[in-house]
Amino acid sequence: MAGYTPMMEQYLSVKATAKDALLFFRLGDFYEMFFEDAITASRELEITLTGRGAGQEERIPMCGVPHHAAEGYIARLIDKGYKVAVCEQVEDPASAKGVVKREIVRIVTPGTVMDSKMLGDASNNFIVGAARQSARVGIAACDLTTGELYVTSFAESNEAVKNIMNVYRPSEAVGDEASIAAINADLNPTSRAVLTTVREEADLRRLADQFPEEPWSVHEPVRQQAVARLISYLDETQKRSLTHLRSIKAYDSESYMSLDAFTRRNLELTETVRDRSRKGSLLSLLDRTRTAMGARLLKRWIDQPLLNQAEAERRLDAVEALHGDWIKRKELRDDLGEVYDLERLAGRIAYGTANARDLNALKNSLKRIPAIQQSCRGLNATPLNALADRMDSCDDIAQAIELAIADEPPVTLKDGGIIRPGYDKKLDELREASQNGKQWIAELERQEREATGIKSLKIGFNKVFGYYLEVTRANLVNLPEGRYERKQTLANAERYVTPELKEKEALILEAEDRMFDLEYESFIALRDSIAGQMARLQRLAESIAALDVLQAFAEASAERRYARPSWTDGDGYDLTIEDGRHPVVESVNENGVFIANETSLTASEGSILLITGPNMAGKSTYMRQVAMICLMAQIGCFVPAKRAVLPFVDRIFTRIGAADDLVGGQSTFMVEMKDIQVMTEQATKRSLIIIDELGRGTSTDEGMAIAQSVIEYVHNHIGCKALVSTHFHELAHLEQSLTGLRNGCMAVKESADGVTFLRKLVPGAADSSYGIYCAQLAGLPETIVSRAYTLLNEHGSFEIGLTPDRAVVKETAAAYTDSAVRTPPVIVAPAPAPASAPAQDVVQLAMFGEPAPAVKSSKSTANDKLLDKLRKLDVMRMTPMQALEWLNDARNQLTESGEHT
Repeated sequence: MAGYTPMMEQYLSVKATAKDALLFFRLGDFYEMFFEDAITASRELEITLTGRGAGQEERIPMCGVPHHAAEGYIARLIDKGYKVAVCEQVEDPASAKGVVKREIVRIVTPGTVMDSKMLGDASNNFIVGAARQSARVGIAACDLTTGELYVTSFAESNEAVKNIMNVYRPSEAVGDEASIAAINADLNPTSRAVLTTVREEADLRRLADQFPEEPWSVHEPVRQQAVARLISYLDETQKRSLTHLRSIKAYDSESYMSLDAFTRRNLELTETVRDRSRKGSLLSLLDRTRTAMGARLLKRWIDQPLLNQAEAERRLDAVEALHGDWIKRKELRDDLGEVYDLERLAGRIAYGTANARDLNALKNSLKRIPAIQQSCRGLNATPLNALADRMDSCDDIAQAIELAIADEPPVTLKDGGIIRPGYDKKLDELREASQNGKQWIAELERQEREATGIKSLKIGFNKVFGYYLEVTRANLVNLPEGRYERKQTLANAERYVTPELKEKEALILEAEDRMFDLEYESFIALRDSIAGQMARLQRLAESIAALDVLQAFAEASAERRYARPSWTDGDGYDLTIEDGRHPVVESVNENGVFIANETSLTASEGSILLITGPNMAGKSTYMRQVAMICLMAQIGCFVPAKRAVLPFVDRIFTRIGAADDLVGGQSTFMVEMKDIQVMTEQATKRSLIIIDELGRGTSTDEGMAIAQSVIEYVHNHIGCKALVSTHFHELAHLEQSLTGLRNGCMAVKESADGVTFLRKLVPGAADSSYGIYCAQLAGLPETIVSRAYTLLNEHGSFEIGLTPDRAVVKETAAAYTDSAVRTPPVIVAPAPAPASAPAQDVVQLAMFGEPAPAVKSSKSTANDKLLDKLRKLDVMRMTPMQALEWLNDARNQLTESGEHT
């Protein structure tokens, strides 16, 4: 650092302690940045890059932002993934010798943001600490703004790490190289989480100081290390006491249903697939919460459905009581609407950033607690009574704030007006002295005007010169000699002081300075005393948040006509839903009618439903709604159905829709196969599997082969509930060989005017996908549509590229004029043989079971094919033009084959 100025040497020494952060270096009224930090900040913040001399021949890069606007600039940098180290002056410049002492007072990172303006009220901002020991992974997740701290552990696996990251979606993670590598590998490619690697183990002794009441002996070592690592990082970056982190919520990952990223996305639990928007998700639909902490808890409940049936029943009992009393629920909602964000208020108080208005918000919130408790007890439900009993109204805290803080205090803490009159005797004396002094000033102004005859004479004040008498130049001749001392000359006036004015000024300013200091000291003492009650406030916030979510469930259930679900008795796994609806689709279909459907997956009727039918008929919606109903029941909410008797599902797996992983270089088909691979590894008898359009993305033969083998595996090896949809209606024959599978299809009504999708599930199998009709609805040119129908008529199933030895089911254009459901066809495939070998018998395709009996293949004549089409023809539903077209196509086929009737 030779050759630099003392100030720049100080900057470089401070910067050396925060190499991975942009350093905001306080110089007067600005935060300045130098060297590479200045270049980066000027680019990211779009501010001017300048330079200054620093004792070297060359000027160094420099830029800066005003200190009063720094939070906005810091927010922009944090949003771009940077860390910002804030360096302040820590001694009074007036008493400093040499360069004013400066220190980093805080390092702001994406996971340690405390400014509520940078965070959404309904969203947590988690930072996680990770540890890995003996094939076990520990994860500690903390929201510094609310004081929440969770810890869990599990056997090491990529899927488990990925699922826990989906729950917390951290903005920052800290851990050793192994655990950070595991997190990085499993984060969504679009995630902007900042990852920090630490090379040494954290000191576990720090845990006893931070959590004096926590029984650490019951926590496994990997959990201790994860928490210790996180607390050590927070200590290092925040550089202050973390008094609001005093309790830990430890849980086993087996306590909640694990939901992989695809299931969360496909079911659109907290955001939509199309634009990742909250609107249009299940979270948005159920969010009738009245508090910010309730909204955050609702998201966590949706992210973590219960695996504890008793706890789910307790939630449902509370929802039922609230659902059944509209008046009490309305009163409760009104009271909750007046409760501020207790979690973040408590966090700011403990953190030392709360102002007087925050304390008043806390006071007003606490005053609502007795009425909330009364409403809960009035509903006479055990879970609500328990919640009311756990609530501590904290009357002493509310009373202390009421006595101390003015009704409408200023935002800043050092400008006075914070403390209520009568709270502090000394402060009242100083206020009286200040007020009397100002009255004396006003009287002096009147006297001077009379003595001089100058009516425009006035007494003013500024922070540079203090109090002064101001006289215009035109009236200077009227001033008496000797008494007035010139203080400042203006363009059109002169300012003066007198010995009496200077003496009174000293008394007034001394009283005001002491008054402001005393007010600030009184406020800090009150805030610190409340911070000592942090555990009480946090317990109260937890109870209020839980009550808010329960009433939100009741409100949404009453509004949407949901019913309380019940559970299958004993060890049964039967699933029965009467008049089930998709909650979100129904809510956005206000002007139309949502067609409810039955679902029965039972031991007697079959646990696998194979659904065939066309696109746009409602297969995906139907399957999703079954999964949504199961999930809603296990978060403790009523469900969109007339009646629902459900098993307690341990996992939900979904594969719905096309999804290329472009970043990972995987096609839709590969992504689908990977999803199914996870299902085959992790699904149990108590799981629910949803697969939409199984087998698409590859050739028809291979797609059907894979689809059948997957269905057989689920049926024979897993034995869980499954809803499978496919365009391969040829697979409907599986109903004959798999005792636990039955067919269903979406009903279609055909008429001369076209095709109507009834969106009603009926037994049986469809034999058409109506693909060309859907293309016509999509607006494809009539030339393309007509040509497609012609090709379909000419080729039956349109087997371009298939050898004549492939004996498969033929579809005809008559399918577009026939009724919805027909007898399921049978699919057969040839046994492998050399190209020169004669045609051999073909066997039923099977991957896991015994081969089906051989079926003889035969070559139908053109007459036989034509007769088969004729038998399926619904003449009464054909228009004259359709009949003529069919006859013409039939004649052409006979002519081309050389056979005539």
